Amino acid sequence: MARTESRYSFGGDEHLFVEIDEEMSLEAFFKSLSVCTAIKQANIRGVTEICPANASFQVKFDPDVIAPSDIEAEVKRIEAQAQASHRIATRILEVPAYFRDPWTTETLMRFRDRHQDPNATDIEFAARINHYPSVDAFLAAFTGSPWFVSMVGFVAGLPFLYQMVERKRQIQVPKYLRPRTDTPALTIGFGGCFGCIYSVRGAGGYQMFGITPMPIYDPQQKISYLQDFMCLFRPGDILVWKPIDREGYDSIKADVEAGRFVPKMAEVTFDLDAFEHDVDGTNRKLLEALHA
Repeated sequence: MARTESRYSFGGDEHLFVEIDEEMSLEAFFKSLSVCTAIKQANIRGVTEICPANASFQVKFDPDVIAPSDIEAEVKRIEAQAQASHRIATRILEVPAYFRDPWTTETLMRFRDRHQDPNATDIEFAARINHYPSVDAFLAAFTGSPWFVSMVGFVAGLPFLYQMVERKRQIQVPKYLRPRTDTPALTIGFGGCFGCIYSVRGAGGYQMFGITPMPIYDPQQKISYLQDFMCLFRPGDILVWKPIDREGYDSIKADVEAGRFVPKMAEVTFDLDAFEHDVDGTNRKLLEALHA
């Protein structure tokens, strides 16, 4: 349940940070999204950027145009009047996932000195601490429900993914004790209660479970399905994992390079109240829409 009052603070001279809640929940996310939409529609003079996050948002402003106290007062007024919509029109997308692949496995084995369990792979560690009898059982739970894109960022195009199950069923895994200096592009990662897809190669601290052959970020906009916009995901999208093997990975990668691959997706309406009333029933309807 989101807290009654949001916490306001400033980041330097040009940013107003608003924390809706200390912990992630879909209710907190929907409130953040609603307030950000209202701020955008208000066209506040001096506001240059609005960035929604998992359970918070940040507003960038020009202090030579609007004073910090004035932007804080204006955003507080908008938040008090904003109607938190629990129903959004969005998309559900299928993402092919090659779990226990050779590339992330090779990478994680180079960094066992930074891990909680140097004698296990990341996915073995995650399965054990979440009390699954095997990695296969863990993967069945990991891929058995959709994931909600609650934020896009950290690096360009990276989606933060929130598992769409009851809180008691959510997978949780700590980040590495110390970050890695390498992570393959398109790694499927997990840290805290969030999954992610690393859009580019670089450092990282999330556990590594696998990789996808489907690019999600293309600043050159040469990939067929990223020509309209360089980032695939946007907040509010819903993701479904499709497990594949090495043959499936190679086939999709070849199709991407040849311009033949198009992600499977469908337009859907997500209703938070209906979801909280019947989690599994709502998820089934979303999957039916994807595969219709």
